[in-house]
Amino acid sequence: MLNLGRFSIIYIAQNQYCQISCASSFDVKARQQELVIDEHIEFLGVYDAKTELFQWEPIRQHFYDQLSIEEQGHLGSQLIEIAKRLRQQQQQRTIPGLAQSPLYSGFINSL
Repeated sequence: MLNLGRFSIIYIAQNQYCQISCASSFDVKARQQELVIDEHIEFLGVYDAKTELFQWEPIRQHFYDQLSIEEQGHLGSQLIEIAKRLRQQQQQRTIPGLAQSPLYSGFINSL
């Protein structure tokens, strides 16, 4: 199976959640700069698989901070679950014959 890096950059492209695996925070910063200039990509943030925490991109972080504790918990849990599923799908891509279903970006568009 494919070994993923510690960090996953989570973004939306063509109405589907996507992730880019990065081994270090330095790699994350370099890849983020590439994503920011692509107008077809909506950058959401970075998932740290070691700590199982998600860091929102700055504008979304501002709106996230305005939510109630319950809403923050719900939204954070959903995005962490999405990140885990994306990482799992990427790992399973090396298994022949295993079908992958896309993750669509319905709930996050409200933030």
